[in-house]
Amino acid sequence: MNAREATRASYGAALVELGRQDPRVVVLDADLSKSTYTSLFAREFPHRHFNMGIAEQNMMGVAAGLASAGKIPFASTFAVFATGRCFDQLRVSICYPALNVKIGASHAGITVGEDGASHQAVEDLALMCALPNMTVVVPADGPETRQAVFAAAAQAGPWYLRLGRPPVPVVTPPGYRFQVGRGCVLREGSDVAIIACGVMVAEALAAAGELDREGIRAAVVNMSTIKPLDVDLLVRMARECRAVVTAEEHSVVGGLGAAVAAVLGEEYPVPLRRVGIQDRFGQSGKPEDLMAEYGLTAAEVARAARAVISRKRPR
Repeated sequence: MNAREATRASYGAALVELGRQDPRVVVLDADLSKSTYTSLFAREFPHRHFNMGIAEQNMMGVAAGLASAGKIPFASTFAVFATGRCFDQLRVSICYPALNVKIGASHAGITVGEDGASHQAVEDLALMCALPNMTVVVPADGPETRQAVFAAAAQAGPWYLRLGRPPVPVVTPPGYRFQVGRGCVLREGSDVAIIACGVMVAEALAAAGELDREGIRAAVVNMSTIKPLDVDLLVRMARECRAVVTAEEHSVVGGLGAAVAAVLGEEYPVPLRRVGIQDRFGQSGKPEDLMAEYGLTAAEVARAARAVISRKRPR
């Protein structure tokens, strides 16, 4: 996990690569092209990039129109604007008719940092997962982001790609292949399964290393697709480990943890602990300080793992 790159940067580079291969790809932005890295696409394809200004709702409407005309639009802005400000347009103009619009939502979660609560989307997954026809993906690193961008373009229908601001370590292994609706076991284990997404995958791997030194074998799953969720893998992990921890840079209400809890509650109940933002807004601060403040650390994931292991029933 030495190489580090922001998923938003990988997103911008992937759009350029995709644009070279498919002339149907167009990119829209809401006056944030430098921050979302869509400026890379604008530089190479100026006639296929549209800066809509600070008018996010209009951008989504235009993206819907372009999709209905056969284009593959990627509409990009900060996650807090894409989901909160544009929810009506996403619901009525994009998801209801199941149009082929891809939302590239950067600067998600509290790792936005000093911009504070107004710019820290911690409820966006809950909003997007509630929309019928929407596919929801949270890439863990740069290589996975690139593959997710290409997968989004290849699959018809609305997509929500959740991207981060700061650089993150590469956690996917060489030869990794992203598949929508499929989780990836990054580390095998039999005592507890840690199901993570986004920036928390690296923390989950670090927690597994800490637990290993205590003789606890923790499996780590990169669950980058939140919707549709990999139910088969979740049930297998629950059967094999009999204890589950989820980890996400999002509220525990309506995100990965809630989705996993719903599946296991119906299919295979086991002790579960959700590591995430405990129904709070964000605040201004350095990303690493905020991660510690909100308990989004390897130490907290390891603590949760010990707690669920203590609740396991004998075989």
